[in-house]
Amino acid sequence: MHIHFTDQYRDGSSLIHRLDPRVKVICTLVFILSASLLPQGRWLHYALLLIVPLSAAALAGLGPIYVLRRSFIVLPFALAAITLPFTVPGPQFNLPLVGWSLSVDGTVRFLSIVLKSWISVQMATLLVVTTSFPDLLWSMRALHVPRPLVSIAGLMYRYIFVLADEAMRLWRARAARSGVIDGQKAHRSILWRGRVTGGMVGNLAIRSFERSERIYDAMAARGYTGEVRHFAPPRLSADDYTSLAVLLAFLALVLVTALLLGI
Repeated sequence: MHIHFTDQYRDGSSLIHRLDPRVKVICTLVFILSASLLPQGRWLHYALLLIVPLSAAALAGLGPIYVLRRSFIVLPFALAAITLPFTVPGPQFNLPLVGWSLSVDGTVRFLSIVLKSWISVQMATLLVVTTSFPDLLWSMRALHVPRPLVSIAGLMYRYIFVLADEAMRLWRARAARSGVIDGQKAHRSILWRGRVTGGMVGNLAIRSFERSERIYDAMAARGYTGEVRHFAPPRLSADDYTSLAVLLAFLALVLVTALLLGI
């Protein structure tokens, strides 16, 4: 298999890359939980949270643009809350140029959801980019995530490559059997294209299933039991403890000022 489009890991020797995978997973989960606990409309605190992934990206040698560009994938999913400005009761204001009447509370809630989701995805992206997938699986098991969940995550990720490879095989086979004169386009009806596409999708499902069975049999023959193996679990270093303590202290300060002091 030669498909690598889903593997986002970027090797490096920075402090972020050297951190223990367990520490990075804990930091990411605590960061996302802290972002979700922040009240609505706390723009200053959202900006403070944004400093964390941008600083970590700079320390990892990725640059802030790298993480920002990949975090916009969350925007289509955040649009699921687009109805809030129209449905939440409360004071209204008119949107310029369009003239729509929007709720102030609904708009604040919608923008808060978008910003918190956007910032959280940046942290998750940084985790995936600076931690290899086997290390992620091992850290999940080390943190006592149930083995079936870890196995499902690992197999789903690995079989994406199988699916993509089989799709490319079918595409090459179709191209080899579709005789077209150079410089001319084949005129085919939409019905014909739909029939061919449907056949390719069905064939892809069957071939992928059969190949996955062969791969799993090969894994089981080599001793696979669903458990993530590791030669020698690393010990936490001073950098791991320091990074975890600094992040926890910063997040606690942000939450305290937002929840208790109301700043």
